[in-house]
Amino acid sequence: METRSTTRHPLAGPTALAVALLTLTACGAGTTDSAAGSGSGKNAAGPTIRIGVGIDASYAPFFLADAKGLWAKHGVNVQLVQFGQGSEGVNNLVAGQVQMSGNSDTTTISMLPQDPDLRSLLVYEQSGKYLKVVLGPKVKSPAQIRKMAVAPGLSELAATRFLESKNIDPKSVKFITADPPEIPALMQKGDVDAYVLWEPWPTKGVAQGGRILENTGAYGLSYSQWLLTGAAWLKANSDTATKVAETLEEAARLTESDPKAAAAATEKAVKVPAAQTLTAIKEIDFGTRDFTTADLKSYADTAKFFVDSGKVKAQPDVTTAVQRGWFTQHLKGSS
Repeated sequence: METRSTTRHPLAGPTALAVALLTLTACGAGTTDSAAGSGSGKNAAGPTIRIGVGIDASYAPFFLADAKGLWAKHGVNVQLVQFGQGSEGVNNLVAGQVQMSGNSDTTTISMLPQDPDLRSLLVYEQSGKYLKVVLGPKVKSPAQIRKMAVAPGLSELAATRFLESKNIDPKSVKFITADPPEIPALMQKGDVDAYVLWEPWPTKGVAQGGRILENTGAYGLSYSQWLLTGAAWLKANSDTATKVAETLEEAARLTESDPKAAAAATEKAVKVPAAQTLTAIKEIDFGTRDFTTADLKSYADTAKFFVDSGKVKAQPDVTTAVQRGWFTQHLKGSS
């Protein structure tokens, strides 16, 4: 696959970025700390656990847990640390600035060769509708695409699979790597012809004159979000990790049953309009669960994609990272 031009945070650089982050304070460049997750103003006993989250509606259960005081209810103090995209939370996890993080399966798999101590405890959401293909104002059909903007990981895989589904050789299209907030403007200026991203960036692309062609489920691609931590921290803090998982289980369930509360909490936390979150909740299946045999097969296919495309040199060790059975073992009565 041809060389990609890059604006920032190239896929091959998570380790270098993690090292750089060690010199920053935890709430430095590009991060925002939410208040410790008390909601009602009452904190649980014990140390504060910092969890990295993104700034879109897919993190609604975390924000709802904050708003409802669910962290304290389950006996854990949590401080949410916001990042422009989930991979930055994982980089901070590796650097020791946060103890846990949420991130997509695909992006995390791409980071495993550099960060083999990452551990995924559970799935807390999945969707084939939340990511959408956006075409620029002058692009009448996929056959006209010459340049696509991608964010490292999930976005690039989704773009590649989209082109393949239209019988377009991905090697014939130049991929331009950029941060999600930059991408709608790149399309509006004509610097790229299309992109595949999660909300709110498809909606923002429409506001810039683009149009949504389809979601990734239309060509058979879905994603899941993982709750992540590091191997050493998990070994020393299994009980705390269980409390976080218990909280997330309740919060994910409440996100589905009370979407208005989840939307209000998300708007307050990250300024995403409530209407966007309400739409997202319809597009995303929120709910915590263990990993399945089908999941592992899908993750192996994703790992192969990154090796075959030359994005990683070593085969990602998915079977070690994914803690199959952890969720069922530690959350009694869960399935």
